[in-house]
Amino acid sequence: MSKAGKLSLMQVVSLAVGTMIGASIFSIFGIGAKVAGPNLPLVFVISGAIALLVAYSYARLGSQIISDAGPMEFIIKGVGDNLITGGLSFLFWLTYVVSIALFAKGFAGYFLPLAQLAPTTLNTALTEIGVVLVFMALGVLGSSSVGKAEFIIVLVKLSILGLFVVLGIWSIDAERVTPRFDGPHIQGTLNATAIFFLSYMGFGLVTNASENMQDPQRNVPRAIYLSILIVTVVYILVAMVAVGNLPLPELIKAQDNALAEAARPFLGSTGYLLVSLGALFSISSALNATLYGGANVAYALARDGELPRTFERKLWFGSMEGLYFTAALGIVFALLFNLNGIASITSSVYIVIYLFVLYSHWRLRGQYGGNPVIISVGFLVVLAVFVLLLVYQWHSNRQAFHGTLVVLAGSLLLEFIYRNITRRSLLLRKFELLEKRVAVRKK
Repeated sequence: MSKAGKLSLMQVVSLAVGTMIGASIFSIFGIGAKVAGPNLPLVFVISGAIALLVAYSYARLGSQIISDAGPMEFIIKGVGDNLITGGLSFLFWLTYVVSIALFAKGFAGYFLPLAQLAPTTLNTALTEIGVVLVFMALGVLGSSSVGKAEFIIVLVKLSILGLFVVLGIWSIDAERVTPRFDGPHIQGTLNATAIFFLSYMGFGLVTNASENMQDPQRNVPRAIYLSILIVTVVYILVAMVAVGNLPLPELIKAQDNALAEAARPFLGSTGYLLVSLGALFSISSALNATLYGGANVAYALARDGELPRTFERKLWFGSMEGLYFTAALGIVFALLFNLNGIASITSSVYIVIYLFVLYSHWRLRGQYGGNPVIISVGFLVVLAVFVLLLVYQWHSNRQAFHGTLVVLAGSLLLEFIYRNITRRSLLLRKFELLEKRVAVRKK
């Protein structure tokens, strides 16, 4: 932590990078190889470009609207108090819940082979439950423990991935990573882009930590763009080394721990062990950051009138319902859905939040600034990705399609019931002082 207990720029970047890299490179890399094939490196280029379109609005608004509620604060200011806004607050919280399930599944996929345990239903379930409970206990210790641990964990996993790239790049089979542009490969690339769009979801944690950042007006945009740049380079290089060294059928077969298997051709069993440990570090840091973010956002949204009061605890030492509920529901999702299903549901719910942030930015651009062309293009591209993902779910995983609809509709239903019971209205925090400073700077 930096002066006065505030997170430094690099600590916030570490939280974002820790979440992003844990979300895809280790957890769902095998799924990407199955869907996109040799075009997987290209998928990360496209996904990164789309993420930058969304990040533009996050950076522009986040530098002026300082709140741990992050994008929900943007949406409240842009859309106002209504059923949809309230439903989105529940949906926003559920993005953390589903992400936790994704990380728990990914952790089990690497841990069980490393521990030489059969991937039975019982062993998988016990591992998923156990890892969530461990990091829930860490959350009980407080946010300072999270901040101090995350920077070190991210350095460890980036070092392992760097070693993976440096040693494996010399043995890449160029034919295996040459993009294909026939019909099936183009379709696979688009489908994988829709799934791997969640690979960049961690940059949103920057805005959720803005109240605890040093100089958020300058550091929120810096942290957002820097974290996306770092992970895009990492994703592309790792994808090229993995796809270029291991035949696709073997990558797909080792779906749950694909990256560790990709290290075998040039690092042998030592490489498998090293990458497996790196995966456990990576997914652990993502789970660590997401549970912390979920608990924080649950408090921030409750404070702003966006979640039931039972979640409102500034400190988690006395009564920690928000943290407990977030962890418990994450376990439920992990037990109910497979890895592919959870990945696509996670993408779906994040995309809906992104769409409303972009729409809110469009409405607020006169007050906070922003290029209307970039905002509108971003909205249309992300909307197309959302439709593409729903179509992919319908054809490949009906359970995930129905799960997405249940999560979206359930959020609105929860808000409708809660709003009618409590007669509550949403609170919008005021930022007059900060907005005056911004206005002075513009002049």
